[in-house]
Amino acid sequence: MVPRATDRLLIVVSVLEGRYFPKRPKHLLIVEAKFDGEQLATDPVEHTDQPEFATELAWELDRKALHQHRLQRTPIKLQCCVLDPVSSSKDNIGYIVLDLRAAQEKKQAPKWYPLLSNKYTKFKSEIQVGVVLETDSKALVDGFKAKEAPPRAGEASALISGLDPQSIVPVLNEEEGCHQIGPAEYCRDYFVLSVTIVFATQLEQLVPTTMKLPERQPEFFFYYSLLGNDVTNEPFTDLIDPNFEPERASVRIRSTVDVLQVYLCALSKLQIHLCCGDQSLGSAEIPLSGLLKKGNAEIDQRPVAIEGAFVLVPPNRAKQKLPQLPLDMAPTVGVSVILQRESLSAQLVIPLNAPTGPNQPQEKVLSAVKGKTEGLQQRSQNAPSQVSRSSLTQDEATESEVESLKFEKGMEVKKKADNGPVAASQPIPVGASSSSEPSAQKIVIPAASHHFCFSIDLRSIRGLEVGFPINCILRYSYPFFGSAAPIMTSPPVEVRKNMEVFLPQSYCAFDFATIPHQLQDTFLRLPLLVELWHKDKTAKDILLGMARLQLSNVLASEKTRFLGGNGEQCWRQTYNETVSVTAVQGSGSRIADLSYAITLEDHGLVKMQEVLVSDSSQCVGAGQQWRVPHIQPRCAQENPPEPRETLEYKAALELEMWKEMQEDIFENQLKKKEMVHMQVLAEEWKKREREREALVKKKVSEYTVLEEQLQKTLRDLDKRERQLFSAESELQTVKKDLQAEHERKLQELQDSVRRAREECAHQVELERSKIKQLEEDKLRLQQQLNEAESKHKILEKEFQQFKEQQSSKPEIKLQSEINLLTLEKVELERKLESATKSKLHYKQQWTRALKELARLKQREQENAMAHLKKQQQELEHMRLRYLAAEEKELGKPDRQELEDIRNELNRLKQQEEERRQLQDVRANSAGRVSNSRKLNENMDDYLSRLIEERDTLLKTGVYSHEDHIVSELDRQIREAIAKRSITK
Repeated sequence: MVPRATDRLLIVVSVLEGRYFPKRPKHLLIVEAKFDGEQLATDPVEHTDQPEFATELAWELDRKALHQHRLQRTPIKLQCCVLDPVSSSKDNIGYIVLDLRAAQEKKQAPKWYPLLSNKYTKFKSEIQVGVVLETDSKALVDGFKAKEAPPRAGEASALISGLDPQSIVPVLNEEEGCHQIGPAEYCRDYFVLSVTIVFATQLEQLVPTTMKLPERQPEFFFYYSLLGNDVTNEPFTDLIDPNFEPERASVRIRSTVDVLQVYLCALSKLQIHLCCGDQSLGSAEIPLSGLLKKGNAEIDQRPVAIEGAFVLVPPNRAKQKLPQLPLDMAPTVGVSVILQRESLSAQLVIPLNAPTGPNQPQEKVLSAVKGKTEGLQQRSQNAPSQVSRSSLTQDEATESEVESLKFEKGMEVKKKADNGPVAASQPIPVGASSSSEPSAQKIVIPAASHHFCFSIDLRSIRGLEVGFPINCILRYSYPFFGSAAPIMTSPPVEVRKNMEVFLPQSYCAFDFATIPHQLQDTFLRLPLLVELWHKDKTAKDILLGMARLQLSNVLASEKTRFLGGNGEQCWRQTYNETVSVTAVQGSGSRIADLSYAITLEDHGLVKMQEVLVSDSSQCVGAGQQWRVPHIQPRCAQENPPEPRETLEYKAALELEMWKEMQEDIFENQLKKKEMVHMQVLAEEWKKREREREALVKKKVSEYTVLEEQLQKTLRDLDKRERQLFSAESELQTVKKDLQAEHERKLQELQDSVRRAREECAHQVELERSKIKQLEEDKLRLQQQLNEAESKHKILEKEFQQFKEQQSSKPEIKLQSEINLLTLEKVELERKLESATKSKLHYKQQWTRALKELARLKQREQENAMAHLKKQQQELEHMRLRYLAAEEKELGKPDRQELEDIRNELNRLKQQEEERRQLQDVRANSAGRVSNSRKLNENMDDYLSRLIEERDTLLKTGVYSHEDHIVSELDRQIREAIAKRSITK
């Protein structure tokens, strides 16, 4: 059916301009819009305070898809990014979420939306956006084209053999709404590739402790790329118990089986990421190479699938050095990948008792038209593996199937119990085929077909080897019996270790017609697989193990004869056995034992060659396996009665009337339930609308108050900015004045330093002249000292001669010589005193010069700049060191002279003592006493003079106790004190 032009709509998002953005030259702004997995972007604009985008972004869809998106509250997310053309980097600065329900077909004024999670924290950036629905004016006309002839087998095989796997790239074909894989002239078969995310567990293990989640409630979602289409599921907020609707994404593919097998092998894996915002918390890899195997024609008969729970691995596990989690604690995601031919997908029929409510996976069809959604499609239930992983994940689906089977089995058992063997004129309402539609079709049954009744009784389960008690449910499906719907025991029973539990409502019987040879071949080839499930009220059901029942064993058992309902002879075979239930995971060890009984009854040839069978009772792939609603009795009369008078016709008429009556009752019940549900939904909708309106009004009032506060704050900020501008101008004026003053002061300081340096140089010249004068005085004193030394030598010679004469002349001569020597001694003492006074005068002059230098130094320190102080101190220190060195050089001859004079005096004293010994005792003693007094007086004078010299040098501040001159004076003082104490 061609959709009308008015049913095609465009969601147009107008991104006009922005405000309150910071200015960033050499950067660009871009807005990316994402809706239903498809992303559009505006042209880059300059990053100014008011960027102008002026761009319209549109997505095409129909009214049905729009209604579905509104029910699901699908958002339109606008992401604002900054581009750096130099480094080609892109940074997200904020986002906006638009509500699709607010979009109307009439034009609305655009609104300003603030950026959420804005990285410009000091700016309240906003973007003006408008959303409107427009009617798509493009004509939707399906052209009629003749199908091209398929390519020859030789050409196709030669092309595939020379095809490079890396060169196979999917190409979007917008006209046919599919992806072309391989050469278009050879690859003309249509396929449907579907990916369904069913469940997820242990997702909290993927969030690292160092990751900082958003302050608001974070949203998580699964993301994957399917043939270049980005697909995301509905966001959820709880990682511990993720609750999201299973969604199926499907793409149409135009290719061949061989080319598709090569492409899937080259594609290798499908990566599914768990994301929070723009960050990937973990990913799982689903290998696609096993979908199609070379030389396997299974896809021509049924869909091929890869289903299971895959482990999510966090990114950079090796870099983070994360430990390997155990299998039961590892985060997993349940994924189903199905590939099927488009013709098969159109022929598959959903059973009547399968759930069709909101618990079924939602279908996303990724079509060639951008933004197009094909609505919801129900998942096919033709294969037991698909049913076990999709329908059983929901409690409602399980309960509906169990109730339908209980109803059907109850009717059958009740009729068999009340009436015994089924009569020929009564129908046998077993299985889902009993509720067939009035528009049923006729099927011709071969003449060699037999009417069989097969019953299965799953009696008990025992020997449980699982470490925890389980709520046991047994489940099986055998399409050969006429229905692919699963059969389950109900209700769940608790099974523990070392106990045997009998299963309730575990009996089921099937009536069907087939050829005995085909029955035997099917029983030998296909065993009955019974699945052991653990039903948990708080989590999803867990498949624990599986038992294989070999149905061919009943064919080898002993046959017993019994009479059927119409008196015909029938055969019954019964077989009892206990089989092991093996685990589906791990090494396949035994986890329990299952006891069962199976019975096969052969009611002979089918008498009715044409029967009415509903569409739901047909089974795909079963050649001649149809249900037989009733059996025509054998007629032995030669002249058959009127057709309307036969028992078969009456029974068929009664059955049809009963069917119509049940259909009317069922339709009335459905309408009543629909009305009740619609009323409940309407009341709930009105209640939520009132709550949302109250919340919106409250938010609008709050936003109005906030807007007034913001306006007031903006006015205050403008006033403050003007004040700051005036204060800044005043500050600049003061800064200029201070700079001029600083330069003037610096010039004055430089002039003063220059003058101080000149004065210092002048003072140094004066001091040098004084030093020169002192050196001349020193030379003069040195000459005098040399003369004194010569005189001293002469006196020493004379004293030696006198000593020699004293030993030979009498005492009078000796006395006269003593007197002469005494006079000479007095003269020498006078000269020594004059030399001492001249030395003292020299020292006083030197001390005065030092004081004058210290005064000059103090004045220079006061007038000099701080940065020249260190240089001046070093210069003064070097000058003082120089003077100290000169002082040391000048003091050496004086000390030598004093030492010689002292030695001479000591020698004279010794001579005087010797002369006094020659005198009498009184005169000698009197002379010794007076001599001793004089020596003591001389030692005291000498000691006081040394102490005074030392104190004078220390007072100048130039010398310290560590200098050589001061230490030498200290040593002489100690020696003088020691000598004076010895003399006393």
